[in-house]
Amino acid sequence: MSESAYRVETTSRLAQWRIENLASCTYRKSDPFKIGKWNWHLSIEKNRGLYIKLYPEISNLTRDNPPIASFIIRVVCSVGDRKALTHPEITDKQLKNNDDFVWALEVPLTGKFIIDVEFLDLKTASPESGEPCSIWAEGFTEKRSNATALASLGRMLSESIHTDIIINASDGSIGAHRAVLATRSPVFCSMFSHSLKEKELSTINISDMSIEACQAFLNYIYGNIQHDEFLTHRLALLRAADKYDLSDLKEACHESLLEDIDTKNVLERLQNASLYQLPKLKTGCLRYLVKFGKIFDIRDDFNTFLQCADRELIAEVFHEVLNAWKGF
Repeated sequence: MSESAYRVETTSRLAQWRIENLASCTYRKSDPFKIGKWNWHLSIEKNRGLYIKLYPEISNLTRDNPPIASFIIRVVCSVGDRKALTHPEITDKQLKNNDDFVWALEVPLTGKFIIDVEFLDLKTASPESGEPCSIWAEGFTEKRSNATALASLGRMLSESIHTDIIINASDGSIGAHRAVLATRSPVFCSMFSHSLKEKELSTINISDMSIEACQAFLNYIYGNIQHDEFLTHRLALLRAADKYDLSDLKEACHESLLEDIDTKNVLERLQNASLYQLPKLKTGCLRYLVKFGKIFDIRDDFNTFLQCADRELIAEVFHEVLNAWKGF
């Protein structure tokens, strides 16, 4: 049997195992695959019924910090009309060994099929409080400094301490500080260094952002943004980062948008990846659509996409599809 029979393809939160034929065996275990901090396995067993298991590989990490997983698992017939069997969503289930999650299927499976696991969240118990904490929030939290200087900078914005410029969003205004904006953005620096209207009138018009998104943008600049606020306004922050040349914010949005691609957002993210030249996001979206077969799950949305998307982007999508077909 080929090595590919045991390989699981992954994105940051999706794992997909293609089963070519189970007729000749009663048990198969996948190669380890990495999602989050852990290596995982899928296994399938025929014993009167059919049983699918998902579990982390045994290790010191698993023993000391077992994952608390939320996920959706499906079995998809990979031929014909791609009928799918979907297990009810699993929420915050601790997985330590290969008996913690077992899915017994009553429907026999023959021929080619796909086991598809979409991880919605992975948590571990916090050493301080014991409360579960998402590992996908940790990286963001760790990057936020709690130094006194940064906290004071945030207060300057939130309490409007000695603000000297007004930013007009589409539906409101916020006071800010020229020096902070100029330090963070070369575009703002240029505005205040030359005899432009922003310098003379002490105002900046950002009419393409709502007041909430503009507040999130300033909170990022001042080092005071919250994780939920960042997630809510990622696309608006991406546009602002590109417009005002904040490369660190643009990269933060780029990395974050890669983490939770799904059928509801993949086409929008693909278009933004093309518009703002985000190569990893574009590759991730194309891989999700083509290699993982999600293009079949959003046919109506994809047809609408074909009618309005950039011609070059459509050509790239079809190029990926053709290359995928050549591999079969």
